[in-house]
Amino acid sequence: MKVTQKFETGKTRFAFELLPPLKGDNIDTIFDTIERLAPYHPSYINVTYHREEVKLIERPDGLLERRVVRKRPGTVGIAAAITARYGIDVVPHLICGGFSKYDIEDALIDLSFLGVDNILALRGDNLRGERTFRAAEGGHLHAEDLVRQIIRMNRGEYLDSELEHSAPTNFCVGVAGYPEKHAEAPNLATDIAHLKAKIDAGAEYVVTQMFFDNSKYFAYVEACRAAGIRVPIVAGLKPFTTKSQLSLLPQTFGIELPDELVRAVEGCRDNAAVREVGIEWAVAQGRELMAAGVPALHFYTMGKADNVERIARALF
Repeated sequence: MKVTQKFETGKTRFAFELLPPLKGDNIDTIFDTIERLAPYHPSYINVTYHREEVKLIERPDGLLERRVVRKRPGTVGIAAAITARYGIDVVPHLICGGFSKYDIEDALIDLSFLGVDNILALRGDNLRGERTFRAAEGGHLHAEDLVRQIIRMNRGEYLDSELEHSAPTNFCVGVAGYPEKHAEAPNLATDIAHLKAKIDAGAEYVVTQMFFDNSKYFAYVEACRAAGIRVPIVAGLKPFTTKSQLSLLPQTFGIELPDELVRAVEGCRDNAAVREVGIEWAVAQGRELMAAGVPALHFYTMGKADNVERIARALF
């Protein structure tokens, strides 16, 4: 079922995001997280896609060999496993980074055969150590172009124009939005213009980057509506868990932390106390957002169910 159909009820939905396990680990941690959160009736589960990393491996002859590795493979397999085991709709991520258009087309064919109805289309991160994003050979530079490829497949248009029987896919496409602007955007207005281009390309809903000040989300939605963006905008939340996140989250995601939250975290004696502050803060955020009728609360679990389970119990 398309997630946009779920939003039509007007009830705020519960959703969360999972990271594929590190290569060599098993899927049990994924199942454990889902089983702990399943009692709160998640409407859908996002499964992230992580791009490759380049390592220099010393060969027996002493020379260095450049090797491409993926630390967290398995997005398509996990999406299939969740659907088969739990019957919960999944939203696998697809990224531009590291994939050619043909790679993307093949992944979309696999997901379509599996009965997956939803995709979150993202540009993805830079390669580690690179300051700017580079498209893979034969790939996309922008998420907008990835959205276009998916929508063309929904019309039955494949990269090989000579195909005689090209079955259309039926994906609902979501994209990312940034209430405090993307780190690479010069300003919020420019960032919203880029979001509008993704919507015009065919995206049907938006999931926001994490934020800790609801006023920023509300202002962002208002600015998006003023720019002509009419699709649902899902609120992305992450519970605060450690003191180190006071510097790590702003540096990594370009977000601003409210003074009240900063003071509360700084006053904690240890990270156990920080987690309590984070849970209380997220519950308060969630209640205000639900009262405002947001389509869904999307929780970034980072593979851990503990804090989100307590928040979901309070809200859903």
